[in-house]
Amino acid sequence: MPRDLVYIIMDSCRFDSYARARHPNMDRIATAEQRYSYASWTAPSHHSIFMGQVAHKSPTRVLASEVYKKEYARWVDRLDMPDLSFKTFVPELSLAKVLQKRGYRTEARVSMPVLNPLTAFSRFFDTYRLMKDHNDFAGMVDEIAFSADQPCYHFLNLGETHYPYMLKDGDLPVISGVHGVVKGMDGAIARQGESAVDAGEEEPEFFTQEAMTALHEQQIRCVEYVDRVLDALIAKAPRGTHFIIASDHGECFGEGDYFGHGPILHEKVFEVPFLEGVKP
Repeated sequence: MPRDLVYIIMDSCRFDSYARARHPNMDRIATAEQRYSYASWTAPSHHSIFMGQVAHKSPTRVLASEVYKKEYARWVDRLDMPDLSFKTFVPELSLAKVLQKRGYRTEARVSMPVLNPLTAFSRFFDTYRLMKDHNDFAGMVDEIAFSADQPCYHFLNLGETHYPYMLKDGDLPVISGVHGVVKGMDGAIARQGESAVDAGEEEPEFFTQEAMTALHEQQIRCVEYVDRVLDALIAKAPRGTHFIIASDHGECFGEGDYFGHGPILHEKVFEVPFLEGVKP
């Protein structure tokens, strides 16, 4: 029977946060390497991930199309399916669809609202759920079940390593994600043309470097928390389960006067950890 697959994305985890953290359970799977994401924020990066692409090595002197084809061919070894190829993924270009056709049960649990089940990301998954809690990797692990009769594909998007990095309100500065921006859009349009002073508002003060350094340290602690929870998932998984653990993009903590990710062109937003291996 083909191998079970567990694909974990630690949202927003940049490579050096991973490198500075203690992660003995991830080390049981493999040693992580620095790779590069295809995009600088969650939605477009996950689109490439759901297509079956993984974080790339930024190779030189090679055609991009060859990189893509070789990456699709890697699924032969990952899942022990000798007849997989790029053509197998056409036309949907969906890893979940390919695995469904091969008899897998496909399940996804996500933490980011931008990946919610009403989006196209949920296509080809038997179950696809947005977790109620932003930081519920432990709840995902409790729910996951493997079958002796059917291979399973479990995709997990973790919010623990994404801002606010498991911090409570008041611990550090709070910002809005994409949904917070949308909620305030009508008011912003109504005030279009007015300055902040005219509208009676104060310009928000940007984070101090001290605050951004503290946020970076907290992301490192979140990686360590994820690693502790991972122990229970490894114990649950059958022998031979193929694990992929990576990030969808990185984060800036003050480098170049940037904070966060998204509309930012900075190397730290694209540097991500990547590891894969089989449970012995």
